[in-house]
Amino acid sequence: MNAFLTKVGKTLAWHARRVQRGARSVRWSLSRPPAQRPVIVVGCSRAGTTLVYKTLSESRELGTLQRETHDYWTTLHPPSDKHWDTHALDAGDASPTDRDTVSRYFYSGTGRHRWVDKNNQNGLCVPYLQALFPDAVFVFVKRSPGDNLNSLIEGWRKPDEFATWSNDLPAQVAVENGTLTQWCFFLADGWRDYLNAPVENVAAFQYKAINQAILDAKAYMPAGQWVEVFYEDFLRDPVATFRRVFEGCGLDFDARLQAHCADVLDIPYNAFSEIRLDKWKDGRNREKIERVLPQVADVAARMGY
Repeated sequence: MNAFLTKVGKTLAWHARRVQRGARSVRWSLSRPPAQRPVIVVGCSRAGTTLVYKTLSESRELGTLQRETHDYWTTLHPPSDKHWDTHALDAGDASPTDRDTVSRYFYSGTGRHRWVDKNNQNGLCVPYLQALFPDAVFVFVKRSPGDNLNSLIEGWRKPDEFATWSNDLPAQVAVENGTLTQWCFFLADGWRDYLNAPVENVAAFQYKAINQAILDAKAYMPAGQWVEVFYEDFLRDPVATFRRVFEGCGLDFDARLQAHCADVLDIPYNAFSEIRLDKWKDGRNREKIERVLPQVADVAARMGY
């Protein structure tokens, strides 16, 4: 009986949320306001962007869907539209229709005109997102190459989690001597050159491509709309580092948020192992990472490493 009542409760709650979203959508259509200073978290996959997104979602000044939105954005602009060459979008891909569609979607889901969003591909789409919402604030999360590459390599071994979007990819993936057959994370220009590459080469390619794209976009960002943070600073002093992020986004950082951030590292937001610095150095991927570190040295230096 308890299981039945639980199921009924979940069903009723689902329908209630659906009705609420519908009501908000109608309300939005009456005046069609664009989103207001949305906060968009960008960075390489496995760089700590989920930690930042989930923590920003604790702000009572922001709406949040509490989930990644890559499926939504790729519905608007499927990779097939660009011949499966890349997930990247530029300012020319933005349109008033997109602006309305996205504004309505997030308002319907959150009840707020100001919201926070994050997904793997958005680091390749900063010019597009800035064209959609010229007042958007971008939070760029940077992670040291050794630890980020290590986590990317581990992620490639989890296709059920990071390759669910690539089932229709029109290419035969045979990474790591054919043992990894599903493309993970995102597509950047030139990805086909790595279909048969060692997994560490693919990870280095992805790390370089997305961080380079973000840094290039930064050059065109208005002052006051860019917050840049080292992932490692969260591990050293999470409260002070998050204070800087919140204040950079124009958000209050009150006692409740301070208390949350003091314990935030105890919350395992999709971490593969213990949270600590330089864990790649005593891990199983060390030799692989050492071999490709020179390939990412230039972009890592631009990031401040």
